[in-house]
Amino acid sequence: MEKSIKTKPAKMCYEHIGGKLGQLLAKSFAEKGWIAKNKPADKDFYITDLGQKEFEKLGVDISEIKSEKL
Repeated sequence: MEKSIKTKPAKMCYEHIGGKLGQLLAKSFAEKGWIAKNKPADKDFYITDLGQKEFEKLGVDISEIKSEKL
């Protein structure tokens, strides 16, 4: 029998995953080199070429992400 987590490790905030799950995903993706920042102090990440390939392997259609000028 699977255990379910009764706390709220993930929450939807507008169109993104927030909460602890969102933090853990962002940290993991950055450590793997799938996302990066132009400068460490930047708030926003961009998807790297490696990230594009890896997200596609997972079945994530990143073409749905609208490009923003950073």
